[in-house]
Amino acid sequence: MYTPTLLRALSPDHQQRIMRAARTVSFEQGTRLFKEGAPADRFWIIRTGSIELDTHVPGRRTAVIETLGHDELVGWSWLFSPHVWHLGATASTAVQAYEFDAAAVRAMCQEDPALGHAVTQWVGEVLAHRLRSARTRLLDLYAPHGAGSTV
Repeated sequence: MYTPTLLRALSPDHQQRIMRAARTVSFEQGTRLFKEGAPADRFWIIRTGSIELDTHVPGRRTAVIETLGHDELVGWSWLFSPHVWHLGATASTAVQAYEFDAAAVRAMCQEDPALGHAVTQWVGEVLAHRLRSARTRLLDLYAPHGAGSTV
């Protein structure tokens, strides 16, 4: 399945520019990266390991929505106002990642409209991919067997 990655989305020049805003970070298994409702002031691209996206379900345990791995974007809420996390994230294994300061990347995008368009397109493709994946998982879980549409 196609997963939109930074390398596929940005030109080599834009990749170099945005990577100047990156720093390498590590997370131990079980580290909470962010919680729903907290300020979204950074994002990550996973180099190694995996991160689970989750959501709070009142009266129940936190529900894992998706597991992300190599080269995947962690966090999109930093790009859209009000810059607050819509989900939570926890390292499900030891993780190495590139961490980006959201304000710095937004400023770069403001200064260079072509970069801004490419970053917005990339994040939009990631969101569309995740929505399709979530829809498929929900249909697998809740639709009666054989009730899915072939369209």
